[in-house]
Amino acid sequence: MNPSTPHRALITGASSGIGRATAIAFAKSGFDVALVSRSLEKLQAVVAELADTGIKAKAYAVDLADVDHVSAEIHQVLADFGTVDVLVNCAGMGYTGSLATMSLADWQQVIGLNLTSIFQCIQAVLPDMRQQHRGTIVNIASIAGKSAFPDWGAYSVSKAGLMSLSRVLAVEERAHGIRVVTVSPGAVNTAIWDTATVQADFDRSRMLTPEVVAQTILNTVVLPEYAVIEDLTLMPSGGAF
Repeated sequence: MNPSTPHRALITGASSGIGRATAIAFAKSGFDVALVSRSLEKLQAVVAELADTGIKAKAYAVDLADVDHVSAEIHQVLADFGTVDVLVNCAGMGYTGSLATMSLADWQQVIGLNLTSIFQCIQAVLPDMRQQHRGTIVNIASIAGKSAFPDWGAYSVSKAGLMSLSRVLAVEERAHGIRVVTVSPGAVNTAIWDTATVQADFDRSRMLTPEVVAQTILNTVVLPEYAVIEDLTLMPSGGAF
């Protein structure tokens, strides 16, 4: 980014995992940050952690799984926080289960949070980015969107859909000065492995850390505005699990 321009980012999923690490990395690099997640208490703990950085950090409790209200709530965030130069879509959920047996409700929950809510966040920031003819949108996908893993069907479909959304968005918004980045990590050691919707037993010590992913995200954003990393795959050195 041009050093003379404002540095303001909206980060979803910012209360834990990749989102939290990204918020900290951006703040330490001089970005004001709007932090979005379901848990206001966890977000406020992140804001408190950033108190000594000298940047502006604000917490906004938004349930991105409630797709009927995401658009209105993100617009309210922007009305309070102001225009952002960067949107980082980190929020999402994991899900394991056979495609043959998963319920429609579970399918819709995964697609809703991992894809539809991101679409709505993007739509919310685009008008201001177009007006200023500048902006970067980073979507956190997954290696699962590129490779097939048994029992990860709904998750893989949601991430493959996000990759496609990113490619189309990049073509549509290029003329408006907006860059679109897709970061596809391999396994990352976050709380996703402890959730009720994920049943998997991997060696988490071999996974990527949220901090490594966050630094990668930051690196794609701070490139000069005339350059863009459109599609980046970041893997543990041990490969896919």
